[in-house]
Amino acid sequence: MNTATDRVTGRIHSWDLSTGVDGPGTRFVLFVSGCPLRCLYCANPDTWHMRDGRRVSVDEVMEEIDKYRGFITTAGGGVTLTGGEPLLQPAFTAAVLRRCKEAGLHTALDTSGFLGARATDELLADTDLVLLDIKSFDTGTYRKLTGGELAPTLDFATRLDRLGVPMWIRYVLVPGWTDDLRRVDALARFVAGLGMAERVDVLPFHKLGAAKYDALGIPFPLRDQPVPDTAMIERVRARFREHGVAAC
Repeated sequence: MNTATDRVTGRIHSWDLSTGVDGPGTRFVLFVSGCPLRCLYCANPDTWHMRDGRRVSVDEVMEEIDKYRGFITTAGGGVTLTGGEPLLQPAFTAAVLRRCKEAGLHTALDTSGFLGARATDELLADTDLVLLDIKSFDTGTYRKLTGGELAPTLDFATRLDRLGVPMWIRYVLVPGWTDDLRRVDALARFVAGLGMAERVDVLPFHKLGAAKYDALGIPFPLRDQPVPDTAMIERVRARFREHGVAAC
C-alpha cells in the first residue's frame, strides 16, 4: 500500500477489458466519471456527470486490476484511464497511474487535452502513452462540435512533445464536420511536427451510443448524420500518410 495514494478516492462509471482500441495489447479500461465537453457524437453520455459515478478508492481499483494482471501483461497490455475525462479528477487519475507504475503496468491516458493544464509533470511521468483526441483542427468547428476551445488541446500536445511523452492522436471522422481535407492537411502538418506522436487513429463516426441517449431521455444530436464510408476513411488516412504520419 502506498500511503500517498491509499486514501485517494474518485468517481468512476465502470471498468472493462478491451483489445486493440484503448492502447497496445489487452487493456484494463477504467471509465472515470465527468466531462467538461459535450461532443455531438459522444458515445458515452452516461459518463458526463461526476454525480452519477460510483465513488471508489484507489485501493479498490487496484484490487480489481490485480484480478486481470496476469492476463493483460501476457497479452502485452496494461491499464487505460478514459471517461468521461480523467483529468477532471486529476488527483485520483494521478494516484491510479502512480500505483499502476509501481506495479510495473503499462499506463495510458485517454483525454481530450482540454484540461491538460491540470496534468502535473509527475502525473505525466507515470503515463507511458497519451491517447490524445483532437476533434477538429478548425477552431469554429471544434467549438460547435464539442462546446469547448481547441487551443488547450494543442498546447497540451506541444507540452507532451516537450516532455517526451508518447502520443497516439485520435481523430473522429464525421461526414460534414471533420472530413474537410484542407483541415485534415493542417492537422497532419501539426502532428508531423510532434516528434512524440507515433500515429494517428482515424476513427469513423458511429451511432453505437444512440440507445444510451434514449435511455437517458436526451436527444442524440447526430442521429441522422451519415457514417463515413470506406472510401472517405481511406482518403483521410492517406492525407495523413502524405505528410509522413502513420495513420490507422
